[in-house]
Amino acid sequence: MDYINLGNTGLKVSRICLGCMTYGSPATGKLLPGRQPWALNEADSVPFFRQALDLGINFFDTANVYSGGDSEIVVGRFLKANTRRESVVIATKVCSPMREEPNGGGLSRKEIVFELEQSLKRLETDYVDLYQIHRWDKETPIEETLEALHDMVKAGKIRYIGGSSMYAWQFAKSLYASQMRGWARFVSMQNHYNLIYREEEREMMGLCRSENIAVLPWSPLARGRLTRPWKSESTKRTETDVFGNAMYKHTEKADEEVVNALGRVAEQRGIARAQVAMAWLLSRPGVTSPIVGATKPHHLEDAVAALGVHLTKEEVDGLEAPYVPHPVLGFS
Repeated sequence: MDYINLGNTGLKVSRICLGCMTYGSPATGKLLPGRQPWALNEADSVPFFRQALDLGINFFDTANVYSGGDSEIVVGRFLKANTRRESVVIATKVCSPMREEPNGGGLSRKEIVFELEQSLKRLETDYVDLYQIHRWDKETPIEETLEALHDMVKAGKIRYIGGSSMYAWQFAKSLYASQMRGWARFVSMQNHYNLIYREEEREMMGLCRSENIAVLPWSPLARGRLTRPWKSESTKRTETDVFGNAMYKHTEKADEEVVNALGRVAEQRGIARAQVAMAWLLSRPGVTSPIVGATKPHHLEDAVAALGVHLTKEEVDGLEAPYVPHPVLGFS
């Protein structure tokens, strides 16, 4: 495993982060935000936590909303029983609705302070290494959000703060507001970025490189679309993932051509498609640690193996050539 500083901080994280949205409890009945029928229960999740540690992964990313809080519970329980707290980096998020009431979500001071305390209880820890705003809250002034986060940093409950999918102007406004007031500053951006969704290259990636912000791409394999021939397999997730299926429906022909190019490179090298897709992402300027979900043992094995795959310029050019602009996705 390779390790890298989290942006302009001294914190070292593994170059692969285990994304924990998959773990917690499968949803039944009405599907609410963060609750998915394809999520694994605790017993089925534990082998992936063990595998991650065995591979040298020290970075675990979850969110309060995943499985309605159950993801944080199973992550926290496992890490407390199997690691030293100082040896792992735990990241979680806040913003998504957690309760069906007026103050049940968002990024107000009230909600941040309350939800952080709930996350700490579920994670069985006194502090979170990286606390991220899950999305932009249009109804709360960013200054209120940033000051609340800053106060929680000063209280010792958060080590660093980060952002997630938003427009570059919103992120720049946040960085400027923190700098002007001497508040804790976002050190990371968790954004939607992969071979078939590269709109982040227009503004956000350049901003992050300029400000030395860590980039933690989510959905690095495009919900599995970059791991197999185009539409060759249907899984429980592809059948029920309404959010994921909506993201790529507007550019299917071009996306298929990218996937075909990926397949050719993988075949020529004799390696898995996932390794090629991850190698491309890891080689992009500014990318720190992609958030990788895993439901089969080879998922993490392929992600880690990609660290040793170095694509040629010709291979990169071939992978990128079929790309066409996409609608901006993933900000809500």
